[in-house]
Amino acid sequence: MNKVITISRQYGSGGREIGRKLSEMLNIPFYDNELITRAAKESGFAEEAFRVAESKASNSLLYSIAMGMNSFGNQDLGFSHLSLDDRIYLAQAAVIRKVAAEGPCVIVGRCADYILKDLDNVIHVFIWADLPFRIERARRIDNLAEEKIEETVLKVDKRRANYYNYHACEKWGKAENYHLSLNSAAVGIDNAAACIKEYVQKCN
Repeated sequence: MNKVITISRQYGSGGREIGRKLSEMLNIPFYDNELITRAAKESGFAEEAFRVAESKASNSLLYSIAMGMNSFGNQDLGFSHLSLDDRIYLAQAAVIRKVAAEGPCVIVGRCADYILKDLDNVIHVFIWADLPFRIERARRIDNLAEEKIEETVLKVDKRRANYYNYHACEKWGKAENYHLSLNSAAVGIDNAAACIKEYVQKCN
């Protein structure tokens, strides 16, 4: 098995759990928060800077203005003109490319599908679920305040979408950007991991 699998997911869909189960099934490394630790060590930025970067993207227009309208894509500006968040994104992207080059692995979130889009040995997966399923998982696993569960679930999805749409210049969750899309509420967490495993093996 020589594939790298990226997993993008809606909040509460179980994407992280599915990714970890998949890595265990395939006996390959799993990267989620581990990317933050490694990127912090290699870049010199504090881990907390990576953790809060995505949480700032609550409004796509304001986020783009604050980040300089995607200035890291403008070669004329040079690295010195990048915002802190853009430099953090690039540091994280460099680590994602490194771990993908090191061999098969599962990478959750952080625009990994976009960062690795030009590689032939990568399979991109999107995990989603209906809102009641995600609310129930958020209630059970994350212990969110009852009166704010739905609001929080939707707000986190919006932040993830805005962060992705800005940095990747693509639309988060768009079917064409993924090889496989799974409804975890319909198939279940364990079955979703098993489905991805079978798909990956058949693609070898």
